[in-house]
Amino acid sequence: MGKVVLVTGVARQLGGRFVRRIQRDPEVDRVIAVDAAMPEHHLGGADFVQADIRQPAIARVLAEYAVDTVVHMDVSGTALGGGSRGSVKETNVIGTMQLLGACQKSPTVKRLVVKSSTNVYGSAPRDPAVFTETTPPKSLPSGGFAKDAVEVEGYVRGFARRRPDVAVCVLRFANILGPTADTPLTEYFSLPVLPTVFGYDPRLQFVHEDDVIEVLRIASHDPVRGTLNSGTFNVAGDGVLLLSQCSRRLGRPTVPVLLPAVTWAGTALRTVGLTDFSPEQVRLLTHGRVVSTAQMRETLGFRPKYTTAEAFADFASSRGPGLLPPEALAKAVDRIAGLSFVGGDDKHATQSAN
Repeated sequence: MGKVVLVTGVARQLGGRFVRRIQRDPEVDRVIAVDAAMPEHHLGGADFVQADIRQPAIARVLAEYAVDTVVHMDVSGTALGGGSRGSVKETNVIGTMQLLGACQKSPTVKRLVVKSSTNVYGSAPRDPAVFTETTPPKSLPSGGFAKDAVEVEGYVRGFARRRPDVAVCVLRFANILGPTADTPLTEYFSLPVLPTVFGYDPRLQFVHEDDVIEVLRIASHDPVRGTLNSGTFNVAGDGVLLLSQCSRRLGRPTVPVLLPAVTWAGTALRTVGLTDFSPEQVRLLTHGRVVSTAQMRETLGFRPKYTTAEAFADFASSRGPGLLPPEALAKAVDRIAGLSFVGGDDKHATQSAN
């Protein structure tokens, strides 16, 4: 018998893509796709179960299908459809608690993969140049999706202690970009004019949605020789981009404003429903964040297909031309940035974005 894989969050594009991809693996016998909402996209030959992971019924699903591998992708920073921030938080935190409780009682579950985020490190002025998986944040996130991710990882660590027989893999993804990506940052980059914090040009990392699917697939299987598919891993494309480089490559003008005004603008944007410009997002766009991906390569054995710059380029091409000619401006800004940019310690995180 092959693997029986249960995937949560399948109503989202990323979850749906993973369900369709994992079915093609010869070691997988059956895929159980779970979400409270009916997906608008097809799920191939997967068995769809409409269930809310915030409810105890998820335990019956694990038992009925004798699930041995759980891929928890229903941890998100954006609402689905007309959902509210409150419903997202409940699914992220309460849903994870219920799912882990069901996994703890299940005798068949042997592997758990959790989609997390580098948001758990926060963004602060005295942050290290490069975060590793063991670097503690200077200040824990105080709200929003970043705080959800911290709480989710705390519950996962508790589960791992209670069920040491289950292989647990936590993947901390950098900002996910791609033609179909739907995150607060993609909403920000889709604005016609980008508000930025006066005096700051943060370093950013991205991971392409195709690489997200592939590393989730690798983590959901038994490890190959010389690798270890359990533990916590940062996942990001090689290199970094400055926010100024991003805006020029998009062809979108920026409006540098003082930090208090950015916070006010974020509140206004959320009020009219344009984008989730949360305080944590403001901190990211002020101080940036760069993580080491050495463990992803050396221990997990995964090498992304897309660099940070390539992931951003694919996203930018899907959004169409901006108000400014991006090619000429990008070259000029990149040359200036190259003269002043001081990289971090990790050789993969700090290689040239070009």
